[in-house]
Amino acid sequence: MLGEKYFELDMSYWGRSRRLVIQILCIWALVAYGLPALVLETNKMNYLGFPLGYYTCAQVIPLFFGALLLIFNHVQEGIEADQMDGKPMVEAASSAALNAVLMKVYVAYTGGFVSFVLFLGFLEAVGVPDQAIGILFVIFTLGMYAAIGIASRTSKSDDFYVAGRNVPPIFNGMATAADWMSGASFVGMAGTLYALGYDGLAYITGWTGGYVLVSTVIAPYLRRFGSFTVPEFIASRYQGTVQLPGGKVVEMSGFARFLATIVLLSCSFTYLTAQVFSTGVIVSRFIGIQFEVAVFSGLIGVLFCSLLGGMRAVTYTQVAQYVILIIAYTVPAICMSTTQDDGFNKNNPVEFLVYGGTLQAIALREKEMVLLGLASKVTPYLEPKWRRVDFFALTFCLMVGTASLPHVLMRYFTTPSVRSARRSVTWSLGFILVLYMTAPAYAAFAKLEVYTNVIGQPLSVLPQWVFTYGKIGLTSVCGKAVTSVNEAVEACAQATGGDYLLRLKDLKISKDAMVIATPEIAGLPYTIAGLVSAGGLAASLSTADGLLLAISNALSHDIYFRLIDDKASIQKRLLISRVLLVVIALMAAGTAASKPADILSMVAWAFSLAASGNFPALVLGIWWRRTNAQGAIAGIICGWGLTLTYLLGTVYGGWELWGGISNVAAAVFGLPVGFAANIIVSLLTSPPPDNVLAMVDSLRDFKVTGEDLTAEELEDIKEKEEALARTQVLQVSNTAEATAEATAELTI
Repeated sequence: MLGEKYFELDMSYWGRSRRLVIQILCIWALVAYGLPALVLETNKMNYLGFPLGYYTCAQVIPLFFGALLLIFNHVQEGIEADQMDGKPMVEAASSAALNAVLMKVYVAYTGGFVSFVLFLGFLEAVGVPDQAIGILFVIFTLGMYAAIGIASRTSKSDDFYVAGRNVPPIFNGMATAADWMSGASFVGMAGTLYALGYDGLAYITGWTGGYVLVSTVIAPYLRRFGSFTVPEFIASRYQGTVQLPGGKVVEMSGFARFLATIVLLSCSFTYLTAQVFSTGVIVSRFIGIQFEVAVFSGLIGVLFCSLLGGMRAVTYTQVAQYVILIIAYTVPAICMSTTQDDGFNKNNPVEFLVYGGTLQAIALREKEMVLLGLASKVTPYLEPKWRRVDFFALTFCLMVGTASLPHVLMRYFTTPSVRSARRSVTWSLGFILVLYMTAPAYAAFAKLEVYTNVIGQPLSVLPQWVFTYGKIGLTSVCGKAVTSVNEAVEACAQATGGDYLLRLKDLKISKDAMVIATPEIAGLPYTIAGLVSAGGLAASLSTADGLLLAISNALSHDIYFRLIDDKASIQKRLLISRVLLVVIALMAAGTAASKPADILSMVAWAFSLAASGNFPALVLGIWWRRTNAQGAIAGIICGWGLTLTYLLGTVYGGWELWGGISNVAAAVFGLPVGFAANIIVSLLTSPPPDNVLAMVDSLRDFKVTGEDLTAEELEDIKEKEEALARTQVLQVSNTAEATAEATAELTI
């Protein structure tokens, strides 16, 4: 009988869904960590000229994650169909109609942008100055984003906070991809691969693998809950009371909300600073203004979109930005790919199939430079230099951080249904893979160009891009940012520039310059370089949009409305949110102007802060009924606090690294502490209130929540929000009274 009962429970909706998630995550972990562990052995084998270990981590593993999500969606939707007696779930007609309209609009938009690029190419051919073309690119893209913000302006709270919850999955996937592929991905990823070689693939594996966690563990449940922000979910999930020594009973959901907002601010502001920094790099290069001025100038397009239309304007702007950034990233790679002839490929435009011969040429050139005396020692590009524990620690932190970033999770609040949220995650990863599959090829092509055509050349024939980027501090020769041949000769302490051959150690290129400089390094037309600048600007601004909204919404909604003035009108709250947008943007620009670190490092810090602060509370809140407010608060304070302490101590306090683990993987310490503190404190204190347990059950049980809700079936967001606020106040009051009575009885 007991076995039959267990079997029956296991075949319930929640039992089958849970078993599927466990199976998917086991396969995910085996591939994500098992294959990279074998890289030294598999690199000895070749496939189309590629060392198999390198190619597996660069191309095969990310593609496998995408296939895994497709399988998960198919099986999960089958489980849900069984709950509906085999009847398919139909999306709202309005969502399908909107999808058709958006498809026509963005196809026309893409055609218009391509025509604009071709027109600028014509201008270059007839002799228009390069700087004028760069200015046209920047002004056109910023103006277009501002125009979308104006066209999408709104005063409705549902549009401002969650884009009306009716964004079709494919377009939400594009918007998420643009939101995700920040300056770190567009500007920093290829540069990091250029500098680190194989070790840089930890970023690709971590950032793509994280979307498996998003889809299976968190996003669908947050969408089913239907909140505006991540702190709102945490406050609702972690209700409960505690009696102070004086006898006063205190509700803890407000404190949990406050801590979740602090975590959001810490990771989002760090991430935002990185985006503003990359914007400054691009604008200063292509308009020719000072970096500090460029940082503030780049905020104009961001503020137009965020101020006027909130999430609605940001969503449609991000779709437009994705189109630009992916064209800008792939076109130079395709141009360079068609010039390759490695014995396996000739004039092949599919860049991720072509660069195997380039990798072999890099390995040969590394040995040649040592033999010619151009380098005393060269670290092999294709072999791991880090300890395996360092590679896996960073990969793990990036994966978990991906599933914890508030501005990414917010995107899945905008879909029409839970099923749409899952599909959106898969679309997101698919669109992201277009860039991440290209980045290793981009880095390899640039590496070979520099090794072949710059290293070993006399100072007198150094290419102009070395001096162009020296003006903004992104390149240096012999330890000095030079702007002319004479300065290079002086920096290298030479009498003339004709005899001295540039050595490998003499040339330093910032990782943040590599992508925008590669078209010039490869000798491509300047229009392509301007296109790349427009793409980098799109990547940075799209992420800055999402981050600014996440921060301002959390402050206006979770702090001001929920904790300070719960009677504030919608208009007042939107006004406060817009004021905060401006203040936060200016603070981020001021911080970025001080150039605190390279872009990718700042972003990795944000991932560690989000992972240690949010992930334990989110995962345990969904998957473990017993976790309570005391445990969540303890977990956030201990996990996030330890990660922040390690970051500050190693970056600014002169601390030694613990176990040699870099601070970009700081969450490897804070995350397990956060989980342990949450679990231990929860077990030592009283269980959550009944209304919270009922809420957790509603997240898990398809029958409890009814059919997958569509946008047409949702109530007006304003009314729902006010009703939710009144309900939570009533629940808090009832819970406090019940707890006080129970405490009194125990005392008696």
